[in-house]
Amino acid sequence: MKEPDASQKSDPSAAEAAAIRRRWITLGETVAIIAVLISALTLWLNWSELRGSEADRVAERHDEASKAATLTLTAAGAAKGDRLDLRPAASDQNVQGQTIRFPSALGVAPVETTGEPRIEARWFETALKRAREKAGLPDDSRGDERLPVIIETRFLADGKTHSDRALYDIGYTIQGGFLSGHSLGLRGLSLVRHVDDSGSRALDARWKKAVPSD
Repeated sequence: MKEPDASQKSDPSAAEAAAIRRRWITLGETVAIIAVLISALTLWLNWSELRGSEADRVAERHDEASKAATLTLTAAGAAKGDRLDLRPAASDQNVQGQTIRFPSALGVAPVETTGEPRIEARWFETALKRAREKAGLPDDSRGDERLPVIIETRFLADGKTHSDRALYDIGYTIQGGFLSGHSLGLRGLSLVRHVDDSGSRALDARWKKAVPSD
C-alpha cells in the first residue's frame, strides 16, 4: 500500500497557528462588542443625566412659579388701632386690589380696596359690637379676640397677575362699658388657610366658634 505524501499530511504547527488566529479574531470581536456596549452605556448615562438635569430645572421653575402664586398677607397696626395696613410677606408680590368679606351674621357688605391694601375698623365696628353684646360676651377683652374674614387678593408676581382667596383672623381688643361705650382696637392679622369659592361656609363656621350666638 502506497504511503500518503508527506505534503498531504496535516501540519500541526499550521493548525495551531490557525487556531490562534481564530482565537485572536474571537477576542477582537469580543473587545469590539464590549467597546460598543461601553459607548452605548456612556451615551445612555449622559442622556439620563441631561434628562435628569432638565427635569430638575423644570421642577425648580415649577416650584418658583408656585411660590410666586402663593400669597400670605401680613399686617401692621396703626397707632390708634383703627386700621391695619396689609402687605405681602414676599417682597416680589404687589397687591392690585382686594375684596374683604365678613361673616354673614354681621350683615356687613364686602369691602373693595384698590392699590392700598388695608382693613379699617369703621367698616365693621358697629356690627361687631352689636354681635358681641347680643352674645353676652365680656365688655373688656382678656387678650386678643378674633374676627374671621375672607380676603380675596389680586396681585402681581413675576409680571403675571394672580388671585388668592384665604381665610384670615383679625386680632382685636375691645374695652369699655355700657355707659362709656366700647373702644375697638385692631392688633394684627393671621392666616388660617387658603380656601376655594365655598370658603364662606368656613368663614361662618369659624365666626360661630369665636362668637357663639346660643
